[in-house]
Amino acid sequence: MQNFFIDVGEFFPVLMQGVKFTLLVTIGSLVLSTVLGLVWALMRVSGIVWLSAIAATFINIIRGIPILVQLFYIYFVLPEFGISLSALQAGIIGLGIAYSAYQAENFRAGIEAIDFGQTEAALSIGMGWFMTMRRVILPQAVRVILPPYGNIIVMMLKDSSQASAITVAELTLQGQILASSTFKNMSVYTLVAMFYLCLSLPLMLFVSHLEKRFGKKKGH
Repeated sequence: MQNFFIDVGEFFPVLMQGVKFTLLVTIGSLVLSTVLGLVWALMRVSGIVWLSAIAATFINIIRGIPILVQLFYIYFVLPEFGISLSALQAGIIGLGIAYSAYQAENFRAGIEAIDFGQTEAALSIGMGWFMTMRRVILPQAVRVILPPYGNIIVMMLKDSSQASAITVAELTLQGQILASSTFKNMSVYTLVAMFYLCLSLPLMLFVSHLEKRFGKKKGH
């Protein structure tokens, strides 16, 4: 145990560098997936058949391809078409696109949970479709969307470790490098697990709070 605490002091600064990149990948891909997911969701509920079909096709394709394969394609294949990205950029874009499909389904479920009569009423008083979404539907849909959105954030935080496969120096890769150079596997991977737990637990508690809060409101 004493040796473990000595290892903590030695490895902590290195792993903290990995935490920085883990957070960068998570936050960057969260923003991208949220924007793209909202676009796909609005296309799905637009009532325009060809728009809905394009969005549904994209979502199904993305959900059917493993995230790791998408990361490899973006980082290793796109340069053959003249599109070269850094490992960090590829990690953010890859995870962002992959999770946009799940965000889209979450947003669509939230939008469709709102009574369609409210959309009809807003349109009847002269609101355009986009204004109706922005002012009437989406503010109410947030209550339905937030709890699963919080779960998606936790999943993205953990899946950011997959960016290590394309050499993003995030927490998992830093741990692998330390373990291979020091052979102290137990100390290194225990620390890595503790870092992920410390990052995930506050998010999980926040998600639990949201579920309880909005669950009570639905009950009333």
